[in-house]
Amino acid sequence: MDLELRGKAALVVGASRGIGRAIAVALAREGARVALVARGVEALETAAEALRAGGAEAVAIPGDVSTEAGAEAAVKRAVAALGGLDVLVNNTGGSLGSGRFQDATSAQWQSVLDLNLLAAVWCSRAALDALKVRGGAVVHVSSISGREYWPTSPYVVAKAGVIALAKEMAVSLAEHRVRVNSVAPGSVMFPGGSWDRRAKNDPAMVERMLREDLPWGRFGTPEEVADVVAFLCSARAAWVTGACVTVDGAQGRAV
Repeated sequence: MDLELRGKAALVVGASRGIGRAIAVALAREGARVALVARGVEALETAAEALRAGGAEAVAIPGDVSTEAGAEAAVKRAVAALGGLDVLVNNTGGSLGSGRFQDATSAQWQSVLDLNLLAAVWCSRAALDALKVRGGAVVHVSSISGREYWPTSPYVVAKAGVIALAKEMAVSLAEHRVRVNSVAPGSVMFPGGSWDRRAKNDPAMVERMLREDLPWGRFGTPEEVADVVAFLCSARAAWVTGACVTVDGAQGRAV
């Protein structure tokens, strides 16, 4: 299926590894010109260089989008480098060690909300003028933690907020023909990711999870999430907006 993304200008935030990097690869594979934003300069440039080696047009833009000023600067550079913007993917996130409601500190609340929710707000606001010119698409990467229980209170709240943000933006921006959706991945395994670290630190817990919590007996992959995101960014999803698509292998099933 041709997703009609060839030549489109796409900005992927949080693109140096894992799901974000896979999204950048998926968009580039469809012919999009991609700007990659992340904080880690070395990993970011490695990701962009791999895309360029495959024939894609890709630019690496280091930046910290958890602050409004950082988000504005990164988006401005991306729009200038790409000559406009058709697609924005907000993929920043992490629980940052936060715990249950009674345990999470004020600093954890602020940092988790900044990284997971407000980063999507700041990047979307900074990109809005450019997106309105072409009637673009925005995808926020949330989590099934935003739809289910998980014992990290700030993270659950932030990811639920991302889903709500997509719904509100979809309605508000319909008049500008800007589509906004979110995806809610389940547990995804990739080298250096949180589940990779847990598998090394507590293999018994992960083995139990594979038996009891993951119906397919395995973790998801970044590529499986990325393919759904690429579809939502494309003209093939022209009538999909305000949706949250769960990509979890039925992990979040009702029990």
